[in-house]
Amino acid sequence: SSGINAEYGGIQATQILDCSIGFVMERVDFILVGAVGVVENGGLINKIGTYPVAVMAQSLNKPFYVAVESFKFYRNYPLCQLDLPNDSKYLDSEEKGHPTVDFTPPNLVNKLFTDLGVLTPSAVSDELIKLYI
Repeated sequence: SSGINAEYGGIQATQILDCSIGFVMERVDFILVGAVGVVENGGLINKIGTYPVAVMAQSLNKPFYVAVESFKFYRNYPLCQLDLPNDSKYLDSEEKGHPTVDFTPPNLVNKLFTDLGVLTPSAVSDELIKLYI
């Protein structure tokens, strides 16, 4: 078997290893991930490997969705992997070893399912303004 089969809320799902995504991506309807954080531009910070999954999803025209709570929205505006602070990327805040998270740009995210409703990536900055006013 290539993954763990399960049912969540009546929806059949299979959890697979990140490295096998190329093999199964053509057979999936959509991708749903969680997020460690969502930044001001609607991009997300998540465990390492999320960005390449989103790139592959876009290349195969598969929707890429994020399920995340609004308390994980934060005021940061990275434009690429190098813009993430080291204390966010590495376990010991020094640039050693492999990063633990990556940045997925907002152009790869179709929708965010949040406690505030279903949002587009561009709506995240509006929600942050409401939270900080």
